[in-house]
Amino acid sequence: MASFEPRKAHPQKQRQNIPAAEPSCPPGRLMAESENPPGGGKHTPPKDFVCPITSNLFDDPVTLETGQTYERRAIQEWLERGNSTCPITRQKLQSTQLPKTNYVLKRLIASWREQNPGAVLDKSENNSLEITPIAKPTMHSTSPNSVITQASLDGTLSELRHNINKLCMSEILEESEMAVLRIEKFWQEAGLEINIVNMLSRPPVVNGFVEILFNSVDTRVLRATVFLLCELGSREKSVIQTLTQVDSDVDGMVALLKKGLLEAVVLIYLLRPSANSLIEMDIIDSLLAVIKKSPDELMSMCLKPRTASVLLLREILGGCQEYMAAAMTVKVISAGVIDSIIGSLEAEWTEERMAAVIILSKCMQEDGKCRNLIADKAELAPVLESFVGAADSDRFEIVRFLSELVRLNRRTFNEQVLHIIKDEGAFSTMHTFLNYLQTALQDQCPVVAGLLLQLDLLAEPRKMSIYREEAIDTLISCLQNTDFPAAQIAAAETIVSLQGRFSASGKPLTRAFLLKRAGLEKKYRTVMRMEHLGNSNVEFEESVQEEEKAANDWERKVAYALVSHEFGLLFEALAEGLKSRYAELRSACFVSATWLAYMLGILPDTGIRGAARVCLLKRFLQIFKSAKDIEDKALSMLALNSFIQDPDGLRDLAPSMKDVLKGLRDLKKHSPFAFEMLKVLSEGSESSADLWNHKDLVQVDCSHNGEVLSIVCHKDIIFSGHSDGTIKVWTGRGSILHQIQEVREHTKAVTSLAISQSGEQLYSGSLDKTTKVWSIGDDALQFAEVHDMRDQVHNLVVANSIACFIPQGAGVKVHSWSGGSKLLNQNKSVKCLSLVQGKLYCGCHDSSIQEIDLASGTLNSIQSGSRKLLGKGHPIQALLLHDGLIYSASSSLDGAAVKIWSTSNYELVGTLPSTADVRAIAVSSDLIYLGCKGGIVEVWCKEKHQRVETLQTGTNAKIHCMALNGDEFLVIGTSDGRIQAWGLS
Repeated sequence: MASFEPRKAHPQKQRQNIPAAEPSCPPGRLMAESENPPGGGKHTPPKDFVCPITSNLFDDPVTLETGQTYERRAIQEWLERGNSTCPITRQKLQSTQLPKTNYVLKRLIASWREQNPGAVLDKSENNSLEITPIAKPTMHSTSPNSVITQASLDGTLSELRHNINKLCMSEILEESEMAVLRIEKFWQEAGLEINIVNMLSRPPVVNGFVEILFNSVDTRVLRATVFLLCELGSREKSVIQTLTQVDSDVDGMVALLKKGLLEAVVLIYLLRPSANSLIEMDIIDSLLAVIKKSPDELMSMCLKPRTASVLLLREILGGCQEYMAAAMTVKVISAGVIDSIIGSLEAEWTEERMAAVIILSKCMQEDGKCRNLIADKAELAPVLESFVGAADSDRFEIVRFLSELVRLNRRTFNEQVLHIIKDEGAFSTMHTFLNYLQTALQDQCPVVAGLLLQLDLLAEPRKMSIYREEAIDTLISCLQNTDFPAAQIAAAETIVSLQGRFSASGKPLTRAFLLKRAGLEKKYRTVMRMEHLGNSNVEFEESVQEEEKAANDWERKVAYALVSHEFGLLFEALAEGLKSRYAELRSACFVSATWLAYMLGILPDTGIRGAARVCLLKRFLQIFKSAKDIEDKALSMLALNSFIQDPDGLRDLAPSMKDVLKGLRDLKKHSPFAFEMLKVLSEGSESSADLWNHKDLVQVDCSHNGEVLSIVCHKDIIFSGHSDGTIKVWTGRGSILHQIQEVREHTKAVTSLAISQSGEQLYSGSLDKTTKVWSIGDDALQFAEVHDMRDQVHNLVVANSIACFIPQGAGVKVHSWSGGSKLLNQNKSVKCLSLVQGKLYCGCHDSSIQEIDLASGTLNSIQSGSRKLLGKGHPIQALLLHDGLIYSASSSLDGAAVKIWSTSNYELVGTLPSTADVRAIAVSSDLIYLGCKGGIVEVWCKEKHQRVETLQTGTNAKIHCMALNGDEFLVIGTSDGRIQAWGLS
């Protein structure tokens, strides 16, 4: 037979109880711990006096270099058969020449014989190495039946010894395989467990079984061998010690498992390899295959293969790094074994239940969608019963499992599960959890407290509850404990989750719902889509109202319990958390504080709004003023709104009112809620001086380049076109105009500048009858190409493939970049243009406004013109399209200098009753700017069409052009060559 090179043995782990699958190994029975084999009495010789091969007292003992002692005749025969290793340690022998007799041991044996004359072991006279039991059963009766029984017994043992001898010594594989099958039959049929265990547990026999495992290809033999080793290993720890002395034994058994011998998983479990070894062996797929297998398809053994697989899977997931555990957990989920693992929650053996708890917790944390399946099928009573006698680490795993389980995306289901947790089990769950809470580790306390508080709030809140008081005290204590940041973060995240709404993956939706309440509906819907919260189940759709009512009731209940505890003590802890250097803690405290501050406006007056304001108002105000993230700004706005509902809050906010109003103006385009707050703070008037206040940023004199005829903005860059043909490039960073480039490629005035839709090119139209194309770089313009327009270019607008401009005469020219042009609207003298989505809008000298569809050539009249006696009307001086509205500026003789039209039906939807001569228009998200002839800019409220401010340029020059750099600042160009900018203060 093949021999194995020895390697370093695995360290032995403490044994644990192994449940029995059949009467041969009853539940809870420990592996035999006695060093002396059973069956001997007070005259049983010491084990060091007995040869491990012959099982007889030494007659001529020899001690090998490995430290093991054998009968000379036996070890000589072992070596003569071609073996070169020690039979027990299996270490390679450097010399096969036997040493001299161990006379010291021989004298000790002789002395022991003299003291124990009645203790004589049978000695085989055969030339072969026959293994014999240490003691034969004693006959207690001389009746005929007893004699017959004894004779039968002797025959059975003789045949068993014969097969053991063949297993160990035969060089023919088939004979050894047949011996294994017969030994297994003896084990199944004979009632001689103790004797057989002793006979089969000897190292040479165990090594013989291992040889079969590594050499046989007969599945029946392999299964029988694994069965016998498992049975022996579960009863006698020396068997495990023999098997773990050589690492290759474990590797070989893992190889058998991977090849489909699923019962080998039990033997691997009994050998207790380390978690690192299991990970390196990569056996997770094989473990999942065993778990998926029906128990009826596997052998009945001392331990169920599925149980062994679940236990090993727990070891692997708990012993590897987080990223590896996540990847393996995904495998578990995708393998479809969740149902089987749920069944292990009801196992008789506590360790199997705990393994299932830990695995299922990791599954829920990795992919919360399996949470509903677990909640639907799991029997929680056995788990709760396990909690009472479990170690502290296992207790926390149970609490974490239950806490994960009540993160379902339906509030009614969560409360059903909470009721089960509260009412199931042989003991009071809440009292048991309370006792555990008082001894749990710091970073575990928040999870325990969160679950205990939820159980307490299932009933209507009482004035006093020891469970509620202890749970909230614990959360606050952990939140304030700066020595344990992990406990602080866990406490803050627990409070966030108590709001009670969860996504399909089990993530708290507290922040998403607060964003919805703050008016960021799009952000909320985005979160819902990402979390796949939608459910097409008809029953679910029908119960939306019921779910929403349950969620709102729960939210009010838990918020009231939190904010009313110790007169708002929690707000103080959250305020401290907002100052933490840990981003996770700050974020969770911010969401928790925002939620509870918002709930103060929903709950009945508890008298603690003042305490919350003292703790949080300044911090929320700071976040609102400084936050760059639109969501954080909106959430802080939601909290501030709760505080301004009483006079004291408004008083405390007064010194920062201008900053608040500016922030609300910024948010108004994103959130209707911000607009409502604006109305409240400005007492319902959009014309408040504090609400819209501009400051003069900069003024630049470019009169040496003539008039400023055109201005456009792109990101932080401003381009200006001048009457001497110059184009200037300015940077607008920091609200200061700084010239970075000046080019003069045109020979005459640059009348128009336009940015391409891609933002990569600038087009300049000039009276020199050309349009030039420029590439916009980070630092400068680069000339790209020139187009001959064959006519003076006034008021140029561009699209992807065409340009439209006003020529010297009547009509509008449409020029294709690929060459060719045509004249449209020839009967009109056009003053200004605007091009949006393939439709060209013309403002004419006779005060008419037309829409031309460039694709079809269709012309529609928006405003009819008026003809005067001398052929002159009141020209449309400026035309601008913004958000589906047309803003046109003309004479104020009819009471409205600016008219606002709808592009959808051409109806007049509003007017601005300005008396000024308007020459340019710009529109932001909130305001309309009118650049006028007398050097002034009127600022009008876009919503109410009321003038809110007038900006002075300091001269009487015409304002030829204006542009907005987002909502940051306004830039104008004048007829006296000045460029000026204003920004909202």
